[in-house]
Amino acid sequence: MITTPSSTPHSASTTGSDRPRSGQDQPQVDPTKPVRAAAGRALVLGGGGSTGNAWLIGVIAGLFDAGLDVTEADLVIGTSAGSTAAAQIAGATPTELLAAILAAAPPQRTGPVGSGGGRAPVRAAADHMERTGKIIAAAVDAADMRRRMGAAALDMDAASDGSGQARWRATVAARLPSQRWPQRTVFVTAVDALTGEPVVFDRDSGVDLVDAVAASCASGFAYRIGDNRYIDGGYRRNENADLAAGFGRVLVLSPFGGRTRTPLEWGLQLAAQVDELRAGGSGVETIFPDNSSEHMFGSNAMDLSLRPPAARAGYKQGRALAGQLTEFWR
Repeated sequence: MITTPSSTPHSASTTGSDRPRSGQDQPQVDPTKPVRAAAGRALVLGGGGSTGNAWLIGVIAGLFDAGLDVTEADLVIGTSAGSTAAAQIAGATPTELLAAILAAAPPQRTGPVGSGGGRAPVRAAADHMERTGKIIAAAVDAADMRRRMGAAALDMDAASDGSGQARWRATVAARLPSQRWPQRTVFVTAVDALTGEPVVFDRDSGVDLVDAVAASCASGFAYRIGDNRYIDGGYRRNENADLAAGFGRVLVLSPFGGRTRTPLEWGLQLAAQVDELRAGGSGVETIFPDNSSEHMFGSNAMDLSLRPPAARAGYKQGRALAGQLTEFWR
């Protein structure tokens, strides 16, 4: 599924509680300050769990094999599973990454993998959705929701033995072909668990790439970097495409199809982000999973056995869309 780009020259910027801010002790990037050329290209990789990561790699590999290399974007924005993909495409070719997904040994279907890197109970994903759904329902706005999500994650950490942090970091590190920040600009999003403030890491933030990605993917617990703790960057916005404001062409890959679990009046949905970008003069294209593969996302997003079919579905879409996107991207 793909949308048609439009561009309306108006001014737009990230404002209010959605603007990423620097923490007191941990350096982060201020994405409102980098110099951006109107002709620049931005690739946005949204969150979507384990199957979402596989689908993202599949789409990028399909485009690549059809002659369109979107990994050469001037800016890559990665959120949650998309942050893993952003780091992966910086260290290996899309073809290599796809092959690794398809060649992986099929896991035993005893349940999804939890954030701590171990095998979670069968109902872990459903329980997480129910628990966070209650937090969203109780929140008065997006900022309040982020604070509540952070507080819940910190409470969960306080009840644990603390060993999950090291296991999760090792799990994330094993997924990355390279643990060095790329020279091209990559933004990795997260949310400060204590304050609820969004943050964005890049190569100048003083944070290792592994830690930035681990923080962005920390759903259900808080990941420690220095004296701070962070939760999933998807709690800001699942795609965070608005961080590409000022770029001439923005390609958004959203495993969740642009959907949001939050009230539409909060403005976190992808449609609102696209409107903001287009109001600022950006051309925007979005790619969503097609109808035949939607069942592999959402509540099934952590089912590792669905990674190969998700990657194949993404690859098929990428190949099919390459011709349509080539003129837009180049």
